Amino acid sequence: MEFQPHSGEQYPATEYLEGTIPVEGYVGEDGHAPIVEEYAEGPPLPIPGSYRELHSLMADGGDHFGVSAVAFDRQEELLWMGNQGGHVTSYYGTQMQKYTSFQMHASREIRQITTFDDGVLGLTSDSLHCHARQGLRVFDYRGESLQDMQCMLIYNGTHLLMGGHQTLLVEFDLMEGREVATFTAQDPGVAIMRHGTNFICCGDTSGKVHLRDLRNLKVEHVLDPHSGTLSDFDVHGNQLVTCGYGERNGGLSLDRFLMVYDLRTMRPMNPLHIPIEPWYLRYVPTYSNRIVVVSQTGEFQLLDPGGLVTPEAMLLYQVNIAGDMTLAVDVSSNYKAIAFGDSGGYVHQWTDSEEVTFNAFPRETEFAHPPEHHPPLSISNEFASYSCVPMPYSEGPLLSDWPAEYCYPVVRQAPPIDPEILRSMKVVQFIGYAPNPGTKKRNQVMYKEVKPEKRKGKGNVPESPLGRDADTHMYMVPKYYRKVEIKYSKLGVDDFDFRHYNQTNFAGLEPHIPNAYCNSMLQLLYFVEPLRCVLESHLCTKEFCLACEMGLLFYMLDQSKGQTCQASNFLRAFRTIPEASALGLLLGEAEEAAGKANFPRLIQSWNRFVLAQLIQDTATAESETETGTDRVKQMFEADVKTEVKCRCGKETERSSVSLLVTLTYPEFLPPTPTRPAKEVSFASVLQNSMLLDQTMQAWCDDCNRYQPTSQKRTYKRLPDVLSINCHLESNSDIMFWKIQEQLAHARDAEAHKQQLEANLASIKMCRYGQACTRQGCKFRHMDERDASNPLLQEENKASWLPLGLRMRLNKDGTLEIKEIRDDEKVDSSGFVDYYLHASIAHIKDVRTGGNLVAHIQVGKTYHKRKEGVTHMQWYIFNDFSIESIERHEVVQFNMEWKSPCVLFYMREDINDHYDITINTPIDHTVLQPEASLSQGALSHSTFTPLDVDELPKEGDIVGIDAEFVSLNQEEAEIRSDGTRSTIKPSQMSAARISVIRGQGPLTSQAFIDDYISTQEQVVDYLTKFSGIKPGDLDATISSKHLTTLKATYLKLRYLIDCKVKFVGHGLRKDFRVINLLVPHKQIIDTAALFNLPKQRILSLRFLAWFFLGMNIQSETHDSIEDARTALQLYRKYLELTEKDPDDWQKELKRVYSEGRSLQWKVPGTA
Repeated sequence: MEFQPHSGEQYPATEYLEGTIPVEGYVGEDGHAPIVEEYAEGPPLPIPGSYRELHSLMADGGDHFGVSAVAFDRQEELLWMGNQGGHVTSYYGTQMQKYTSFQMHASREIRQITTFDDGVLGLTSDSLHCHARQGLRVFDYRGESLQDMQCMLIYNGTHLLMGGHQTLLVEFDLMEGREVATFTAQDPGVAIMRHGTNFICCGDTSGKVHLRDLRNLKVEHVLDPHSGTLSDFDVHGNQLVTCGYGERNGGLSLDRFLMVYDLRTMRPMNPLHIPIEPWYLRYVPTYSNRIVVVSQTGEFQLLDPGGLVTPEAMLLYQVNIAGDMTLAVDVSSNYKAIAFGDSGGYVHQWTDSEEVTFNAFPRETEFAHPPEHHPPLSISNEFASYSCVPMPYSEGPLLSDWPAEYCYPVVRQAPPIDPEILRSMKVVQFIGYAPNPGTKKRNQVMYKEVKPEKRKGKGNVPESPLGRDADTHMYMVPKYYRKVEIKYSKLGVDDFDFRHYNQTNFAGLEPHIPNAYCNSMLQLLYFVEPLRCVLESHLCTKEFCLACEMGLLFYMLDQSKGQTCQASNFLRAFRTIPEASALGLLLGEAEEAAGKANFPRLIQSWNRFVLAQLIQDTATAESETETGTDRVKQMFEADVKTEVKCRCGKETERSSVSLLVTLTYPEFLPPTPTRPAKEVSFASVLQNSMLLDQTMQAWCDDCNRYQPTSQKRTYKRLPDVLSINCHLESNSDIMFWKIQEQLAHARDAEAHKQQLEANLASIKMCRYGQACTRQGCKFRHMDERDASNPLLQEENKASWLPLGLRMRLNKDGTLEIKEIRDDEKVDSSGFVDYYLHASIAHIKDVRTGGNLVAHIQVGKTYHKRKEGVTHMQWYIFNDFSIESIERHEVVQFNMEWKSPCVLFYMREDINDHYDITINTPIDHTVLQPEASLSQGALSHSTFTPLDVDELPKEGDIVGIDAEFVSLNQEEAEIRSDGTRSTIKPSQMSAARISVIRGQGPLTSQAFIDDYISTQEQVVDYLTKFSGIKPGDLDATISSKHLTTLKATYLKLRYLIDCKVKFVGHGLRKDFRVINLLVPHKQIIDTAALFNLPKQRILSLRFLAWFFLGMNIQSETHDSIEDARTALQLYRKYLELTEKDPDDWQKELKRVYSEGRSLQWKVPGTA
């Protein structure tokens, strides 16, 4: 078949054969593109050297685990596979007849399989296993030097080299079954090993390949083919080919270039460009040095590294993996067959013909002997020889036929153990170990002691090779802009490293709560200093008051020293407001999960609604003075006058207020060669949007009908905080902003070019030229050193959006707006300066709908409180991720992945016009008992309120416990390896909070025992663990002391402000669900006191039984009983530690020893 360049004409899709893939750019003699028959049975392909699928089958255990390793046997005609559950199966010949199947490891993933003369080797993360080909175990090896192993390689015939994500290479003798040597490996270890002609090549996840000498395994050369991590490489002769990741626009993405090296000169050759994303590669040197390149989606192609274009190189093959991922690839020793393993549990075999062998000179495979079949005997054959029947025949009773009275089952006794072994035996846990006294045969090998693997902290970056290309489509988006998610473990978020994302002392917000899309706006409002002071001083009796909840949230953000907070109580109040639901501000979980949420529209509507709600809440508060109420209005409200003129000549005026400005853009006409784009300033767009002059239909009383009327808006007073909704709803508006950004960049680039030329002329040439060796030489050298000179750096920081505005309100109500640029002089007489305080940006992502981030200029007062310095700095707030950024990033929006939503301009001297002191509104009156919300008959009181002389003081001790109910179920998934992964935790709500006295005559008596009423649907009362029953939280039928969450929350806030110390068990989770931030020095957690490092947390019930002799929680939990028990345990702790600290450690070890023997259960309980 001849291949000729395609003319570019496209063929209809109906002309392609089913199950085939066309190759662009080439056609055959029949006028069609060359194709690969993927799944169809039939004769082999006409192109020499091409491959086709011969067999595809599900391996043993494939319905639960993916295939993690495949390997062709180098001695016999066998194909081996291992899965993620530790099972190994072998198949004989091209028909893939099952040969052996056995469990190599109980649960660990088989990471690599290789064969040698005496058997098959399997490597897991912490062990090496050797089995005969028939399945019998030869030896298992575990050692301290095997930690997170990844690869192995046989060299010198009987020696095995093993490597992994550690700094050791382990040499193992297969004949003696022992470790003989270790070699140092550079961090981060070894992920891939290949045997070359003169070297052993070791690749790691940093993108480097180390070439080691075959004799002493010392590193002789280091190749650095990829700036990111290494995906795979292979060696043949004097050639080495690699594939991997490269850094691009601040992220990692797969290189579509294969890097080729000549091992004779140690120099790179021309890289090879390929059309697929390379994940694995292997040499297939049949008649040329071909390589097979495989993608994770199952595509593969055969290429020549030298660039030779052959017919088979034009073919693109597709393995039938049905949407799964390719996890393993291997090529037979004679290159006639290729095997693939996928995450769906299937093994695929591709060959170049129907009848092939895997090895050039294979060894004969040993099969089990067939059972011996005796010839049948006819009962009518008088001459048949009954002696061939394998059973003695006798007319009398057989000797083995004993009477029943003499027969009874007897257990076979084990042989006695050598007394020397018993004398020298050492018991570790429940296993005894002793040296061989020499009385046993030499082939009875002892098991070596298995030490528990040390747990290492796992980073937030996915390990190689899975999970590395999850965000390749967002390569242009910097990491700190991307959507961040909490990775949940069995400990919830306790072991999640939030500080990895936030190195500042400012507080982030968690994103897993429903409607947490507004986190960025909450952060923005918090950093408006006058608003923060007003809201933290505000308190009213309204149950669901957004101003109160926002003030309490701002207090938490104030007290936090870098800890991540939650806006759960604020969002709970937000969900209960009917107007929020009517305006569509409540985001459904299904809509958010499907990525269909319109976040720019949502956050702009949220901005308009919340500003109005804050003014309304502060205006109706009983505890707020008129002056305080006016402060919020003065900040955001602008007094507006609208003049309406009818066609009939009637003119009317209407006064109103405006909380924000919605931008309206001029009509956008796409630029053409004859009509270039016109540059329009942001100030003019803002001015036209504020002084809106429009014509619309309106009712006229004189005409008694709707008439076209002209409406003109003027301003009487400007706000101190100018809130702007960008309103980029149409494509024409988006293109207008984008074109203006490009024009601003072009203008600045021209000015910068002229400045560079002037700077270049002003810097003298160095007298030494390029031979100069002085560090930090300030002269020109005409080489790469000039790029580090700040006067010669080419960086475009231009933007259409200005960092400042100067506004002047004239007597006639008209408005003048001028932009403040760094390089411009503006007349400031009569103008008020506004600086850009913050902006909300939408980061686009087609999969999830994107996310919202806030750019905020944090002022001096915040830095002084949090960081101890007085300066201003821009930060990006992305939920719990906080990073400092340059100010030019704030105003640059390329509209490809980042678009503006909300802008806040604030008066430069705003703090001088407001009182920024905080008057804490919470006092001891919140502890006074309030009337119960319950309408049912109340049972006896379970608490005694505090008297005036019992009011808490600094250092007082109180016991506390809380019970919770679930508002929605946890969302989890089962991975292919059988492990359980939490996608979204269950949302909990406080149902009962009890606080007891820690001193005084009424010690251990409760003074708070509140059941929390909820208006949200409870999906699980968790009665077994909480003691809460259906109806206890219903105000119509409950017999409990029912209150609002806000009332109980204020009581706890008052106790925190009084600096009392809280004693309880597992208080970290309790305070997290209640949404309270308590200083560490005010928490005494018995779960931490009665705990050994790196050991399990003991339950309150077990501790009470062991130390106090009490049996609590026998039927259900009671928060008063739990709080009282925690207080008694704390006193017991003080009593034991005062005597002798060493005795306390012995006591802790004794309780853990007792717990293990009882399996952590209290005796006498189920």
